[in-house]
Amino acid sequence: MRIAIIGQQAFGKSVLEAFLARSDEVAGVFCAPEKSGARADPLRLAAEEHGLRLFQLPNLKSPAAEGALRALDVDLAVMAYVLQFAPQAFVNIPKHGTIQYHPSLLPAYRGPSSINWPIIKGEKETGITIFRPNDGLDEGPVILQKRVAIGPDDTLGTVYFDRLFPLGVEAMLEAADLVVAGRHTETVQDEDAASYEGWCRDGEAEINWHMHLDFLHDLIRGCDPAPGAWTTVLGQRVRLFESRKHAVRRFGDVGGKPGTITAIGDQTISIAAQGGTVEIGKVRTESGQKSSAAAFAKSHGLAVGDVFESEMRDELAEVVG
Repeated sequence: MRIAIIGQQAFGKSVLEAFLARSDEVAGVFCAPEKSGARADPLRLAAEEHGLRLFQLPNLKSPAAEGALRALDVDLAVMAYVLQFAPQAFVNIPKHGTIQYHPSLLPAYRGPSSINWPIIKGEKETGITIFRPNDGLDEGPVILQKRVAIGPDDTLGTVYFDRLFPLGVEAMLEAADLVVAGRHTETVQDEDAASYEGWCRDGEAEINWHMHLDFLHDLIRGCDPAPGAWTTVLGQRVRLFESRKHAVRRFGDVGGKPGTITAIGDQTISIAAQGGTVEIGKVRTESGQKSSAAAFAKSHGLAVGDVFESEMRDELAEVVG
């Protein structure tokens, strides 16, 4: 088939290379312009390496974008991790329209951080959806879905890189074949079951040590590796990774008030929470330095009984006090 790839970053590159590997014709590649000082976009580099026509347009709503796609005369456009808005006047140009990848089981978890939120909310399952883009946000009819389990210690990194990424590449090929052959179905999304979550950024990744252990563990692993759930200690912000939870039956068994360091091991530290302790394997400081949690504690003079603070609680105390 003759296709256009619209996307960016590593996922866009992998989708491009998957179509090329089976000898499909990629007539052109659209990716967003890179910001000044940003790391080179892997999709852009791959397109240049393969000598493909490349379009880096400021948006896809312009006559220039429509004209470029129309001139390519493709059977199908494939949207692989696209943050630019693509209007119907653009996506309807190819003979068989456009398909788009989304890393959740639509209509659940529409929005830009759809991998983080199912983990943060303690879901046991997520997946990928290939759908028809419309002018709504992740609202178009579904062509194909694949489900994956979320284990109790899975992180954003393991769910995405080990499962949703490779599964998504495979599903793009499968959906493209179904659509071009006219053997696909399109299922309208159930709006009553729909949910939307915004970006998972620092405002959402702040740790409140008075959370129950289950919620705390899910927040840390849902932000691992990005943006990194964070807390403060000794006046500086630190991000916590590689969480393991250890529940206790009685409050007195926790070993201190929430946020208190209860143990420092060879590589990890354990911190008290409501319902148990959370064991942390890695810490990253604001300078970007990442180390074992135990090494961080020792280098900063932390000991059992010292307390990690919630910045949110500190600000509230200042207002009340």
